[in-house]
Amino acid sequence: MSKRIGLVIYPGFQALDMAVLTVFEFANTLLPAPLYELATLSVAGGPVKSSSGVALDSQPVGWGGYDTLLVAGATHLPAPQPELQAALNASAGATRRIASICTGAFILAGAGLMDGKRATTHWAFGRRLQELHPGLLVDEDKIFVKDGAVWSSAGVTACIDMALAMVEGDLGVEIARKVARAMVVYHRRTGGQSQFSALAEIEPSSDRVKEALLYARDNLRKELGVEELAAQVHWSPRHFSRMFQAQTGMAPAKAIEKLRVEAAQELIDQGHSSVARIAELTGFGDEERLRRAFLRAFGQSPKMLVQQARLRNEHVYLS
Repeated sequence: MSKRIGLVIYPGFQALDMAVLTVFEFANTLLPAPLYELATLSVAGGPVKSSSGVALDSQPVGWGGYDTLLVAGATHLPAPQPELQAALNASAGATRRIASICTGAFILAGAGLMDGKRATTHWAFGRRLQELHPGLLVDEDKIFVKDGAVWSSAGVTACIDMALAMVEGDLGVEIARKVARAMVVYHRRTGGQSQFSALAEIEPSSDRVKEALLYARDNLRKELGVEELAAQVHWSPRHFSRMFQAQTGMAPAKAIEKLRVEAAQELIDQGHSSVARIAELTGFGDEERLRRAFLRAFGQSPKMLVQQARLRNEHVYLS
């Protein structure tokens, strides 16, 4: 019996999320007979324009029952979609699994389909998702999360990782590996979203500034003044400061703070609960400097984030 897979789209969706269907398409080619029947869906059906301007044809969400519904994301926080959310609610009961891609999590959460669940989204929107939907337990560093019948993935290409895990659950690990090889992607990507966040956000254009940032990331417990960073790339401190500002749009001290905040957040997510120790390990030196940096970055103190991480970890243990 075939499994119907529907990708739910809406005006302004990210066209690259179509890659999620490619995973199931490749799986079909490895089977004696195709297992997956693929479709793009929208509220009313018909052409739907993506954020790139390319339009895709679609069937109405209520066109038929689906084994799996996948809600596409967007390059921004999606506008409220009350009709779409109502349609998803109407279809969810007859659907084996339902999933969001990137910021599609805001649509699923807005429909109430993620209540009490662990979830993830693109790292840049994780805090906002948690603020808008406090009933969720948002894990900002995961590539994808499965909590019962509800799945969610991080930004854009993470939908491929999630779909490979779905195929593995349906057809076994060997088929999933073959699909990954055919698509020239990792079968199981190591690491979380943190590897793509702060450094990717700063994104200098020259190798020397990148080298200085990599040195800083690996030596956060040091003072990391301009003189030390400049010496690493054999520039004068004045030239280094000028080039750094021109390429990143921020002062070196601000970039170092971003790296330290990210490292501190990762320690919290790993279960570290001593704010003083976290401040020491990440180069902030004292709790007050760490607290001020967290308030600037997240609008919350590190102690509040430690409490949230403890709740997430307790939920994982109990489930």
